[in-house]
Amino acid sequence: MILAQQPYLEDFDWSSWEPLFIVVKVVLIFTMLLVSVLLMVWFERKVVSDMQNRIGPNVAGPWGILQTLADGIKLFFKEDLIPDNADRAVFKLAPYLSLIPAFLMFSIVPIGGNFVDGDGTVEIFGQTTYLQLVDPPMGILLFLAMSGLGIYGVMLAGWSSGSKYPLLGSVRASAQMVSYEAALGLSLAAVLLTSGSLSTNEIVASQIGGRAYVGGWNVFSLGFIPFIVFLIAGTAELNRPPFDLVEAEQELVGGFHTEYSSLRFSLFFLAEFMNVVTMSAIIVTLFFGGPHGPILWDGVDWLWPILWFFLKVLAFLFTFVWFRATLPRLRYDQLMDLGWKLLIPFSLGWFLLLAAIRIGRNEDWNLAIVIPVGLVAILAGAMLLAAAVRSARLARLESDVLEYG
Repeated sequence: MILAQQPYLEDFDWSSWEPLFIVVKVVLIFTMLLVSVLLMVWFERKVVSDMQNRIGPNVAGPWGILQTLADGIKLFFKEDLIPDNADRAVFKLAPYLSLIPAFLMFSIVPIGGNFVDGDGTVEIFGQTTYLQLVDPPMGILLFLAMSGLGIYGVMLAGWSSGSKYPLLGSVRASAQMVSYEAALGLSLAAVLLTSGSLSTNEIVASQIGGRAYVGGWNVFSLGFIPFIVFLIAGTAELNRPPFDLVEAEQELVGGFHTEYSSLRFSLFFLAEFMNVVTMSAIIVTLFFGGPHGPILWDGVDWLWPILWFFLKVLAFLFTFVWFRATLPRLRYDQLMDLGWKLLIPFSLGWFLLLAAIRIGRNEDWNLAIVIPVGLVAILAGAMLLAAAVRSARLARLESDVLEYG
């Protein structure tokens, strides 16, 4: 039996088809991600053009669907430039540091499997396996590590270019990572509190309430707040509008990748859209039951979970495109204020409330008292924080008036 959660080489049965099976899964997932990125670029350009009453891609292939492939071929044959002042080794390495973590994050996402009547496994060619590449017991920690590592590609690209504008973009990326990674982790901690596991497969299984297809999803059981915080922090993590300050072309020419051209630039472009697909899949896994959904016809039981998973992911891909088409870019001070003064305190307060409810259930407390008291405490904390921020702002204004007149 092949189970994807086996994390050690000595666990493999090298005399069987298991190693080849793992290689096939790697190739399939990587190919699926590349194809999804090609379609995602086309999808974003078409949706944005529709929202802004423009035409969008319509020449290369039916409905312009081959436009991304044409752009990739063009970039492949362009001249590869390396600035004279660049750190050549780091300059060449940085695009791969952005691309590889996106693939590694997707490797822990279950894209199918029967979680209603089973444990998420399926049988393929007589072998039992999960429809995900791996399911390590610390899967969510791998996600956090890879999401943090992906930022290093942006930071090193800006630093190694030997130019001041890409350097400013990389500095912004580092500050953005610090402020939003904390909020992302706190919202994720709420999911772990409910599921009791770091395994993505078990997180999906914990959201399955028999055949109640929606009621057990974490987006409802956690009270929406962790999902909203995760969505905002994840958008900032992706450097997507309205948080794309690391590549603000009005201020930084092109941001951290200004000095890149040809294939290396296309790798950053590929990494951005691959990260969007991966983050959408992670959101679906953590908050929307992963591939869980109704089996409408019994003849193809294995197909319906895959279909529901991709429909959910498509909904979030549309959401990220919607953000890009409608929301203006935040100023840098607004970005920091949102992260440090709103998302982190609010997600921390909500996590403490969820922890109190969990303890109350275990200790038979009266939740009719615990929940209102917790909400009042969060409201009081928010008011005190707002008063402190307002007081500090007024003090700073008075100081500026006294100093500059």
